[in-house]
Amino acid sequence: MAEPLLEITDLYIAAEDGTEILNGVTLIINRGETHALMGPNGCGKSTLASTLLGSPEYVVTRGTIKYKGQNITELDSSERGKLGMFLAFQYPQEFPGVSVLNFLRQTVEARTSKEISILNLRKLMMSWMDKLDMDSSFADRYLNEGFSGGEKKRNEVLQMALLEPDFAVLDETDSGLDIDALQVVAKGVNEIRKERPDMGVLTITHYQRLLDHLNPDYVHILVDGKIIESGGFELVEKLDSQGYEGWL
Repeated sequence: MAEPLLEITDLYIAAEDGTEILNGVTLIINRGETHALMGPNGCGKSTLASTLLGSPEYVVTRGTIKYKGQNITELDSSERGKLGMFLAFQYPQEFPGVSVLNFLRQTVEARTSKEISILNLRKLMMSWMDKLDMDSSFADRYLNEGFSGGEKKRNEVLQMALLEPDFAVLDETDSGLDIDALQVVAKGVNEIRKERPDMGVLTITHYQRLLDHLNPDYVHILVDGKIIESGGFELVEKLDSQGYEGWL
């Protein structure tokens, strides 16, 4: 049997002040699989996303995170990024004075440990920006400064396309998007999945509308810091019609 791409075992996570947030999360994601994680506000979804990418805001008090068979529980964010992990943030940060082009050049070179010319990077960016319905002028704008919510989320997907991760976490990528922007962003994610069929994806969302486009293989319900049920798309439909009452 093939080794899991990501294996989370009995994971307990606390905030820096010691407040426990996750209470024994276990999850396996294989290559090429798309998983959806859903749950009410404050249940720990974004905490899990940040912890998977090594955020120093949270402390693993018990359990392990393995990626491609390697225990990465103690690795920092940059090391995880070099291994091919990616996080699309719920609230992308602004970087005044740093253009999208220069930011992507630095991150791509850090990911691959190889230099890339501005010309080649710009060509690659233009191709993906066209797919994401982004104006070419975005390449020279300061990263996320003055961007609308939809522009920020498109830019996150652009980063994912250029960094070519083996595992991606999409933390509420659909939040703040209207229907048209959602379709563009979902189409971009699906284009990346098509080009990288072995990439694993964990998408965190409150809504069925994104999952209608991404068609996840598995759905998990997280409540009070634990995954309390896993299944297929029927869980999304049940949640959409009944809310979280059946799990609380």
